Amino acid sequence: MAAEINPLAGKTVDPSMLANIPRLVTAYFAGKPDPSVPAQRVAFGTSGHRGSALNNAFNEAHILAISQALCDVRRSAGIGGPLFVGIDTHALAEPAAASALEVFAANGIEVMIDAHDGYTPTPVISHAIITYNKGRKDGLADGVVITPSHNPPEDGGFKYNPPNGGPADTDITAVIERAANGFLEDGLRGIKRIPYDHARRSAGVHRYDFIGPYVTDLANVVDMEAIRSSGVKIGIDPLGGAGVRYWQPIIERYGLAATIVSDVVDPTFRFMTVDWDGKIRMDCSSPYAMARLIGMRDKFDVAFANDTDADRHGIVTRSNGLMNPNHYLAAAVAYLFEHRPQWRKESAVGKTIVSSAIIDRVAKKLGRKLVETPVGFKWFVDGLSDGSFGFAGEESAGASFLRRDGSVWTTDKDGIILGLLAAEMTARTKSDPSQLFHKLTSELGVPHYERIDAPATPAQKNLLKALSPEKLAMTELAGEPVRAALTAAPGNGQSFGGIKVSTDSGWFAARPSGTEDVYKIYAESFRSQAHLRQIQQDAQRAIAKAFAG
Repeated sequence: MAAEINPLAGKTVDPSMLANIPRLVTAYFAGKPDPSVPAQRVAFGTSGHRGSALNNAFNEAHILAISQALCDVRRSAGIGGPLFVGIDTHALAEPAAASALEVFAANGIEVMIDAHDGYTPTPVISHAIITYNKGRKDGLADGVVITPSHNPPEDGGFKYNPPNGGPADTDITAVIERAANGFLEDGLRGIKRIPYDHARRSAGVHRYDFIGPYVTDLANVVDMEAIRSSGVKIGIDPLGGAGVRYWQPIIERYGLAATIVSDVVDPTFRFMTVDWDGKIRMDCSSPYAMARLIGMRDKFDVAFANDTDADRHGIVTRSNGLMNPNHYLAAAVAYLFEHRPQWRKESAVGKTIVSSAIIDRVAKKLGRKLVETPVGFKWFVDGLSDGSFGFAGEESAGASFLRRDGSVWTTDKDGIILGLLAAEMTARTKSDPSQLFHKLTSELGVPHYERIDAPATPAQKNLLKALSPEKLAMTELAGEPVRAALTAAPGNGQSFGGIKVSTDSGWFAARPSGTEDVYKIYAESFRSQAHLRQIQQDAQRAIAKAFAG
């Protein structure tokens, strides 16, 4: 049961669909969340707190409470360095940044904001934190990015990156969440705050050039000279996101034959094409949201886009259009480990448990260790920090990799370098990433991979989260004997909140959604599309049986 595609998918946004930005911003300041309503409480998921002001899930009260909780966490952890703050182009980002700054300044935090009041991608914040902290033992920096990633225009988001530069782990976010909800329950008492104009002029708030250091350092992670000298023609679509002011300095500094197809910033995102479900979503892995760039593919040797905070990548090739994220991850792994001679021989490949098994086969071919983790980029932070992961990627088009010398670049996803890597691959191999992937599959097999959603009640979702291999009791999947049934990721032994069943030529994994009354089935076959369908059907039957039991 594939997802039902909305008839507007891939078409230009109709004006009637656009967010009412004045109403949204008014709701941010006027709305009063009720902490007794679960949906209106602070809740840190895998990428921070997200929601819309229109349903009292992302209002000023939330941001004031989260910001004070963060100040308290920094104080108790002895984090005394600067706090790098970035925002994306969603309408709620600037109001939330203003609210947060009022609290940060009142608490005496040293804050770094963009020198030109511009937008700052997630990977740039990670890069700034890591660069600042290099060689330091104390006075460490950390960061905040105010973004809901690729979510619709009505949404806002707030995520925290501690001194390791990556997404905060649950041991930190649970403390922030609990303290923030305490402030909400107590009517915001105990929150320190000064007026915005005072905060902007306070001694602790500094303007910082985020663009220059990041752009200058790019040559240490991607072979920019190979891209320049090859003359490879590149198309770039920032999708109206935080990367929009980064690409021209990159093109000019490195002399790239690149075209920015649009530099428009508009909080309604009216320039987008509608995503699969009829919503506006800046998802650079979606063929519907990426219709504009896909339509230009013949103009470029390779093209790419980023989502709104530029931590994800979407790769478009002349030979095959938009690449499946798993396919690009596999091609990138194969290329990088053969063209980075300074990387340590023991540097591993990191992937999430629901990513394609073609990556496993590539790692085996390269003689590299594969580390499979639960979903969430936080599981890759330590490995990227110490160089034990050369590359780490998620099935949802987020990845990062080491500098050319084998040291850490970012510990958060970096869609900018993944786009530039596609250009480097094309420049040095004279084949685009789709062609490189095709060569891999001729040797390693063709994967047929798909994720679908199926309905599930809250009770069923809880059952699935606790489902054991014994209760599922599957001995056969799509005509093959089951080789493994897992509820913990083999790379680190951590539960991934679901179950994965594997055979010699296919697998499925099932996990409950954290936000909707559905569960997600990831499935893959190395036989055929028909075999994939059989795996999906067997998976749904087995899960339904477990629900009934």
